[in-house]
Order: sequence, then structure tokens, then C-alpha cells
Amino acid sequence: MTKQSHDHNFKNLFIDFPKETLEWFFPQAQQNWGDVRKVEFVRQEPKKRKLSEQSLALDMPILFFFENQQLLLWLVEFQEDKAKFSIYKLLRYTTDLMEAHPHALVIPIVLFTDRTKWRKDVVRKLQTKLNDRLFLHFEYMFFKLFDFNARDYYNINNPVVKILLPKMNYKKDERIEVIRQAYSGLFQLASRMLFDKYVDFIDVYAEVSEEEQESLYHEIIQHKETAMLAQYIREKGMQQGMQQGMQQGMQQGIIQNTKENIIEALELRFGKISSEIIDKINQINDPAKLKELHKKAIQIKEIDSFGFIC
Repeated sequence: MTKQSHDHNFKNLFIDFPKETLEWFFPQAQQNWGDVRKVEFVRQEPKKRKLSEQSLALDMPILFFFENQQLLLWLVEFQEDKAKFSIYKLLRYTTDLMEAHPHALVIPIVLFTDRTKWRKDVVRKLQTKLNDRLFLHFEYMFFKLFDFNARDYYNINNPVVKILLPKMNYKKDERIEVIRQAYSGLFQLASRMLFDKYVDFIDVYAEVSEEEQESLYHEIIQHKETAMLAQYIREKGMQQGMQQGMQQGMQQGIIQNTKENIIEALELRFGKISSEIIDKINQINDPAKLKELHKKAIQIKEIDSFGFIC
């Protein structure tokens, strides 16, 4: 089975929570330069050396403006498969951004999101040196989510941390509690719109099964601190049920109306039709088939119960 990539979802996460992400992964920035006044997302593609070269689509450059006018261009690359990571490609992208933004301090970061233990580490730095002369030194900030223990971050009030909890390390019997902490923390720290968006993200990348969702719901309703979340889930369920009911009602109305139009068209053209034909029409509930039957009722030159319905 081909492994599904969630890199685009992680990219959206950083777009929705840029300051919170910076606060967690690089707190020194605000400590050194004060609060973030403005954030810009650099949406340019890195330059290619060859037209056949694949784009570095996983990178997310973010330009931060701090209160004392310092600039930080924060380059984040997401990797689910460490075998695809190339420090040389990252170096080229970093220098391209340095050239494009000469007044910004460019800091490259790589976030590895796979929940596996590594036998072999990735290359962390490049260096070219002769005697006492240094010609090149390049390194990046390294984060591997599986190196973090999820239970150590239950009390961190950061929505990005909460969303990423199930990507961290935990014991098998802690899984339901980890996901519950992710749900409840995100509910407390994010808007309802972003909660709806990223609770789905958690379900997808954590591969939450239907059985686990039932267990999660029971865990949520049993904790006082998640009472509001439990109520929200119930209301969302009722709302979805009402919407589904309305849609089903509308669909049934359309089907019944089409049946009546078919019978009316036949009676206008051929007079009173047999109860056998009416019964066969009423047994059909496929909207597409009824639509075709309505066209047929208008076009046919004569009618018989077998030939018309077939």
C-alpha cells in the first residue's frame, strides 16, 4: 500500500498557526527580538538547476517581522520519509532564499514526522575546511516528533503542540489518552472553525478507527474538563443529523415529484394507464433512472407495461 503523504496538511498547520509554531520550535526568536508584528508567507518556488528537476514542494518559508525590526526568514521542511531528505537540496534552497532576502536572517528547520525509530541518523551538517580556514559550514535545526514523549506536553498551552501529540512517542496503552488530550487541548486553544479543521487532520494522520472514536467519546464525556467538548460533539452530531435528514427529505421529495410527472405525462398522452405501470413506476427510487423514464414518457409513441419500464 502506498504511504499517504500529509505534508500539505502540515504546511496548512503552519499557515494557520505561524506564531504558535515559532513559539514552540524557536522560542529564542521572541526572547531576542520581542513580539512578532507581522508575518508573511513566501510562496515562491525555489530555483531549479535543471528543468527536469523536481520542485522542493515540501518547504514552507515564513518571513517574520519583530517589534525591533529584525527579520527572520524561517524555512521549514516537512519529511515523513527520511530517505527522501537531502541536506544538499536544503542548502541550495537556503542560499536561494538568502539571495532573494538579503536583509533577513535565514534559519532552516527540518521537521521529521514519521513515528518510527531510526537505525541510522540523517546528515546534520556540511563542512569544508582546510587547515585553519573554513570554506563552508551549514547546519539546520533538527526536530523529530517521535523523539518527544507525548505525556510531557499535556500541559503545554499551544495548539500546534496539541495537534501534533499523536505524532509523538507514547506507549500503546496511552494512545486513547494521547488523542483525547489532542482533541481537548485543541478545543480549548483554537477557534471552532480551526478545531473542526484540525480534529479531522488528527483523525487522518493518527489513523483513528471507528472503534477508537467510540472509546474517545466515552473518555471525553467522563472527564469534567472536557464537558464542553462533549457538548459540542453532541451538538455537531445533532446538526449533522438534521442536515442529513433535510437532504434525505429533499431527495425523497424530488423522487416522488418525478414519479408524479411521469404518470402525468403518460396520462396526458395515452389516457388512463394501468395500475401495473403505476406500481412499477412507484417501485423505482433511482433518480437517474426516473429522469430517463420521464424523457421516455414524453417521447414514446405507444405504451405497454413491459416495454416502457425496461
